Amino acid sequence: MNTAATSAADEGPTTLYHRRHAKQQRGKMAGHLAPAAVLVTGLLPALAGTEPFTALLALEVAVGAAYLLLVVRELRQLRHNPFHRERVAWLELAAAGILALESYHSWHRHHAADAAAGVHRVHLLPWVYAVLAGVYVGLAFRQRQLSGRRFLHLRPDGFAVRTGVLGRAHDLRWADVATVEPAGPADVLLRRSDGRSHRVSFAHLHEGPAHRARLLAHAQAHGASAAPTAWPAT
Repeated sequence: MNTAATSAADEGPTTLYHRRHAKQQRGKMAGHLAPAAVLVTGLLPALAGTEPFTALLALEVAVGAAYLLLVVRELRQLRHNPFHRERVAWLELAAAGILALESYHSWHRHHAADAAAGVHRVHLLPWVYAVLAGVYVGLAFRQRQLSGRRFLHLRPDGFAVRTGVLGRAHDLRWADVATVEPAGPADVLLRRSDGRSHRVSFAHLHEGPAHRARLLAHAQAHGASAAPTAWPAT
């Protein structure tokens, strides 16, 4: 996928991805083995015949089946387009469902055992599952926004760029810009009209040199680009 294919006209921000984004996403899929393991662990007593097969377990099986289908769907998506982002990450939402159900299931199992023994104990595992379910819900609805923190936005009146998830965005109008110079193989040096300067690196990004070339071309078209140095612009 060519994530740099956006014209210099204002077509909205272009999301920037880490150059190892596809590999990172495949690694993240390994983390989804944990909810699957939790599901299997929760079903083992019923499969062994030590617990009755209840409506709660039937719901866990249904959510687990949906989860497996979503895992297959996600793997296919990663193979064909690892840069695709949905508004809601349904796989994370299904993982949250598994953990929430198993949290209640585990709490109910411990509560019944404690009631039979006439003791009261605090069990941490149900709370751990509940907290993890909350984390997955947050990821399901915020993953797209987190990915969009790296961006390049070329506007007729200037540009904005952020190349790090935790970094500060540079949002400049042409009146604020003195020059935009190539610096290094995939960096630019932004010089402001007030004398301040900032170095912005695209080296760690997917298609980083292409994004830098777009920024330089955009600045040159508006008379804000300096003469090239010994480094090429692409």
